Parts: sequence; C-alpha cells; structure tokens
Amino acid sequence: MAAEHGLARNTAREAIRQLAESGLVTAQHGRGVFVRDKPRLMRFGQKRYSKKLREDTGVSPFHAEVLAQGREPSARCTSIERITPPPEIVDRLDVDAASASVVRRENWYFADDEPMQVGVTFIPWEIADGSVLGYTDVLGPGDLYARFEDVGHLITHTREEVTARMPTPEEAGGLVIPDGVPVLDVLHTGIDQYGRPFEVTRFVMRADYTGLDYTMPVED
Repeated sequence: MAAEHGLARNTAREAIRQLAESGLVTAQHGRGVFVRDKPRLMRFGQKRYSKKLREDTGVSPFHAEVLAQGREPSARCTSIERITPPPEIVDRLDVDAASASVVRRENWYFADDEPMQVGVTFIPWEIADGSVLGYTDVLGPGDLYARFEDVGHLITHTREEVTARMPTPEEAGGLVIPDGVPVLDVLHTGIDQYGRPFEVTRFVMRADYTGLDYTMPVED
C-alpha cells in the first residue's frame, strides 16, 4: 500500500489499524490483512426468548439467531459449578450472599467457527437443584429456557443492561479480539410469569462483530 500510493509505511499501518478496529478487515498472522466478507451478527432482543421460536427451532436463542442470518452456530460449555454469588448477582436474584446459593454456567459461542461471545449464567440453586440445569451442558430440545419452563419458570420479560468497555486479557484471548477493539457487556436478567427474576447472564461480545436490534413498547 505504501509503495502503490506513495505513503509512509506508518501511515499505511495506521489506516489498516483503523479498518481493523471498525471490523472491516481481519489480520491473519503470517498471511496478511483481509476484507471481512460477513456482516455483523445481530442480536434480536425482543423475539430471541420467545416460546414460539424455541418450539419452532428446538435450539437456543443464539443458535436460532445465527441460523436465521445464514451462518453456522456452535457453542462450548467450559464449566458448571455451584458457587457463592458475586454482589451484582445477589442484588438481581435475591439469593444468599454468604453461601453457595447459585450455579454458574460458562459458555463460549461461535458463528462459522469464529468466536462471537461468552455468556456466564447464574441460576439460584433452589431452581437448579435436581435439574439438568445444575450439572450438564446436554439440555435437550429448546435448550436452557425450555428446562427453566420444565421447573416452573417461563421467561416472559427481560431486563438488559448494556455497556461498552475494553476486554479483559482472558476475554481478548478467547474471543480473538485485536488491540483497541472494545466489547459490549450485556447483563441480562430473565423474569418469569410471576414477575420474579430467575436467572442472570452476563454476555460479553466483540463490538466489531456484534449488533443489537431491540424492539419494545414505549410507556405512556
């Protein structure tokens, strides 16, 4: 680029860096920098948790979204453990702060084998106890929210707190995030038919790979 356009090499490098931060190109070690040919993966806020979508597809919200956008989804559960909850989970789920009162499930999500996001779900032990929610990543048709429904918690409302920040070293490595690219941090709370919160999931997503698409009513 520098030779063809008569640029200083530092100027060419800066241009490539800005393109990478915008998610328009991807650097591949030892090969070069290539234009990205895939659009951002959109997160459909309102319909992703619908019972109809779950029953029609039989898969998780993430898998349904990725398939609808013409890509191939996959996920990997890296841990399931019963823990003492962090303060933000105590506040949102009203669980005991001094005992192992929640199950923590960590999942990494991919589209076409590219890492897209990590999700860490917290479930009150009183809900997970005796259910597959507490010990296995093999959840069956309808995945996580179908199993919640099995134990009496149908998701009817959600609260999602969205912020942007720089990734931790673990997140940057696992999501293969270039230097300077932020993440979207979505703290999701699932609320059941009785108006009670029954699960909290923190989603961390590459900001250059992800878009949010929410439709919601406006209050009077």
